[in-house]
Amino acid sequence: MWMTNETLLSQKTGSRRIKRFVIHSLALALAAGCRSGDAEHRSNVSPSLAFPPELVRVVNPFEVLDEAGNRYAHPTLGGLNVPRPQLIDIDHDGDLDLFIQERSGQIMFFEHVAGLDATEFVWRTDHYQGLDVGEWYRFVDMDDDGDYDLLAEEPFSHIRYYRNDGTPGEPSFTLAADTLRDPAGKAIFSDRQNIPNVTDIDCDGMLDLFLGRLDGTVSRYEERGADENGVPRFRLVADRFERIEIVAQIGSRHGANTIAFEDVDHDGDQDLFWGDFFEPGLLFIENRGSCTSPVLRGEPVAFPLERPLKTSGYNAPTFGDVDGDGDLDLLVGVLGGAFNPNLTAADNLLFFEGDADGTFTQRTARYLSGIDIGSESIPALVDLDGDGDLDLLLSNKIDPANLRTSRVYRFENQGTPRNPSFRLTGTLNLSGSYHYAPTFGDLDGDGDVDMLLGSWSNDVAFLRNTGTTTEAEFVLEDSTFVSLTRGSNSTPTLGDLDGDGDLDLFVGEASGTLNYYRNDGTPQSPNFVLVSDRYNDIDVGRRSFPTLVDLDRDGDLDLVVGTAAGELKFFRNVGTPQAAEFVPDPAFTFTVGGYATPVFADIDGDGDLDLFSGGIGGGLLFFENRAVAR
Repeated sequence: MWMTNETLLSQKTGSRRIKRFVIHSLALALAAGCRSGDAEHRSNVSPSLAFPPELVRVVNPFEVLDEAGNRYAHPTLGGLNVPRPQLIDIDHDGDLDLFIQERSGQIMFFEHVAGLDATEFVWRTDHYQGLDVGEWYRFVDMDDDGDYDLLAEEPFSHIRYYRNDGTPGEPSFTLAADTLRDPAGKAIFSDRQNIPNVTDIDCDGMLDLFLGRLDGTVSRYEERGADENGVPRFRLVADRFERIEIVAQIGSRHGANTIAFEDVDHDGDQDLFWGDFFEPGLLFIENRGSCTSPVLRGEPVAFPLERPLKTSGYNAPTFGDVDGDGDLDLLVGVLGGAFNPNLTAADNLLFFEGDADGTFTQRTARYLSGIDIGSESIPALVDLDGDGDLDLLLSNKIDPANLRTSRVYRFENQGTPRNPSFRLTGTLNLSGSYHYAPTFGDLDGDGDVDMLLGSWSNDVAFLRNTGTTTEAEFVLEDSTFVSLTRGSNSTPTLGDLDGDGDLDLFVGEASGTLNYYRNDGTPQSPNFVLVSDRYNDIDVGRRSFPTLVDLDRDGDLDLVVGTAAGELKFFRNVGTPQAAEFVPDPAFTFTVGGYATPVFADIDGDGDLDLFSGGIGGGLLFFENRAVAR
């Protein structure tokens, strides 16, 4: 995994490669062993490289192709599991922009830029204007001033109101109220797992607030004046609006839900759409009344009418003319409900093109095309084909296409060490377990990389590379090569921590602690001996994912540990290449998002370490190191 500096080392020595398949940690340890005096050694290792690294999120840093050769538009977006979309023209430039909530408290923003195809969006941020939206959000013009305000969840189960004090073209949001209230000043309760909506259902110029309830009914509130700060008040009009009661297909159960309104039949009134945790599709209730006298008492039917949507449940719709052809299109985020969300861990942002006759045709289940292999992804970078550049492997928790196993996907680097270009070429021949976590190193001294493979259990498997230096082939040799004394979700990483020329082993686990195994064998025959199953009393919370890398570039391996919360914890090696000693160091702190699985590599050949990480979304995150050399 750690071949990062091999190319740099070969450039300094004038040779193309010192040795194929030598991992970074081993090469670094051997280099350190050739020097005497740690202080002298540290002062001579990459003194021009700045620390800490300045890591900048990039979602389209290099070309990545799928198996068919199609280029991903957002390759390192990170994947989506529970996307909650909304299409609006937030910058008032005449086209629709896209917001998506994937994480609690944050909204992603994708701008449609003039000159692009109408269906193409440019990622701008993972956390729009730093706004805290809790578990849901909804843009709506609350004060009738021509720009979008924002409603969001006020934890727990109330309705926060951000007023747009900017302009239609340059929005700027100010927290105006911690919750909406009724005319008596009582806070309006809204179940936090439900996504409400606002519209003027009866065309009287006053907004109506609709809240889906856990029993399948809908509450309607109507705007009634405002408080002294201009925040609208809402009066309860109906606890059971239009006597609607959603009964799920699998019985009388009800659950989390989302409401949307749209005049989908172009008759001048608002129709209602409902996505439910216990409903595999999207329900449609036609407004059979008029704009001033709505009637929504018909039986809910599956939508689209011609070919109803069918997913794992809890579908969140948004409508808009995405392609600019004058008719409505439909975008649906699949949050996953009672019908096995693992099936839609990758195919969960569905785009339906609207036609002039009012029909909808599904065009894709991955509207924002990017690497997405399900959930809880783990990357590894290693030169598998001996061509001098790093290939990418990405494993998942469980494969959406085969729920009986995890998979390790291979993206071959068909570019160069300075200009990477990856293409998905299939999966490794591994199956039968979950939460695969691979790491690589030459464990038998034959010049190619072998694999240690963590999984959901407490075991780490050993797979010997029986292929060649130009084409790896991994064969399982021992499924319980290392077994944790306690814990599960093993995540191994290799590095020579005692300068004896062989690779030692750290293994993370679900509890957040670390296991350290010293290699008392040889470079040709490893023998991992447990030193500590709670190394240095390090405990990062949940799901520790260790990686060994010389992050401060002082000639020895430091320790970076990813966490379930998405944080990276840095432990500086204050020892020597022959005797590692790790201490917590706040000089480097970083957050990548849920379930951080960090890997560092100089992917662009500029001499510094960039950051890759998997995550809860099942994709790949990339952060370019833009630190200025000292």
